[in-house]
Amino acid sequence: MQDHPMQNDQPLSGKVALITGAAHRIGAEIARCLHEAGANVVLHYRRSGDAAQRLRDSLEAGRPDSAFLLQADLHDCAGFPRVIDRIRDFRGRLDILVNNASSFYPTPLAEASAQQWEDLIGSNLKGPFFLTREAAPLLRAAAGCVINLVDIHAERPLKDHPIYSIAKAGNAMMVKALARELGPEVRVNGIAPGAILWPEQGLGESAKQEILDRTVLRRAGSPADIAHTLLFLAGDAEYITGQIIAVDGGRTLQQ
Repeated sequence: MQDHPMQNDQPLSGKVALITGAAHRIGAEIARCLHEAGANVVLHYRRSGDAAQRLRDSLEAGRPDSAFLLQADLHDCAGFPRVIDRIRDFRGRLDILVNNASSFYPTPLAEASAQQWEDLIGSNLKGPFFLTREAAPLLRAAAGCVINLVDIHAERPLKDHPIYSIAKAGNAMMVKALARELGPEVRVNGIAPGAILWPEQGLGESAKQEILDRTVLRRAGSPADIAHTLLFLAGDAEYITGQIIAVDGGRTLQQ
């Protein structure tokens, strides 16, 4: 797969996309891909202001005034009207909402705390749900779409990560439930990544190899694999809603 398949085509020209957690990793790659396809992008970040600004500057080097920085704590649902007002001020519309921001860390059952529950459920489920609800009027007006970053562990829980797995299972049901609630104007879909980027907390080489050995394609994917799938859902999948695409190299086929 080429790194820039839409180089001479901009199917999202004039559209506006909000990507939560856009400063790093998969979120940043999604922002670059949608921007290259012609979209104006709203780059949400919580604490990573320097990284978000560098990303904005790199995008605007090729197309001025096409990227907008938006700082917000997605645990603060009371602040979502202000978030949507700022997006409305940017271009007056919202076509694509990418719920990407997520907390991820282990919570072994015997050690799990209520604070960890609030954080993981908040970033992976509560925040995306209420942000989508607040964005719904703009999305409906644009006949837009919502794309959630789910996880293959929404179906198969990850050992020592019960709260995260529960949150992502709720996120997966959110895709289906909100597809019914927001249709017919707004499509809602999801992407469930597999071994795309290793956790920032780090894994040993033996643990990484064990994961790859249980993947049909026997290799890790890349953030571009996620971004290109998202571009398909945003730009070409006009009759797809309520679906979750696993981009996992066949990991979920293995026992």
